[in-house]
Amino acid sequence: KQHVATGPCQVFSWDITYLRSPVRGRFYYLYLILDVWSRKIMGAQVYREESMDRAAELFEATCRRHRLDPEGIVLHADNGGPMKGSTMLATLQNLGVVASFSRPRVSDDNPFSEALFRTLKYRPEYPSGPFASLAEAQLWVEDFVRWYNTEHRHSAIRFVTPQERHDGRETEILR
Repeated sequence: KQHVATGPCQVFSWDITYLRSPVRGRFYYLYLILDVWSRKIMGAQVYREESMDRAAELFEATCRRHRLDPEGIVLHADNGGPMKGSTMLATLQNLGVVASFSRPRVSDDNPFSEALFRTLKYRPEYPSGPFASLAEAQLWVEDFVRWYNTEHRHSAIRFVTPQERHDGRETEILR
């Protein structure tokens, strides 16, 4: 089933991407939650592991930080282990969140998150080498989120920033 957002905080997309660490073959994991309608990054955290517990923790923290009642929010993800893990699914069910998943064996069925990761990794500021530490990776991500939400003029939302659209200022700005 396809979910359509007509305003902010109705449909979120989330995913995890790898960030290189100083140890070859080991990674840091960036978890990102995106509001589909406004394209605003609602939550972003870097962890040492890929885990359903961390996913549930980030979603709950995101709802608290933005003072959201999660009941009825659609949270779309691919079919990865952390997305479909029992802790994550139980958390979503307890919060009244509608879990939405990509079609099985379809690699590009989470286009909002995948496009965001591409934007992140193709920024000129993205490090050419590994992040020296988890803290360094988190600081870089926080700077990216601030830029993306408040400065980046997003082509899919008529070249306003995600924050402007999220706050309902796009009509006035575009006028």
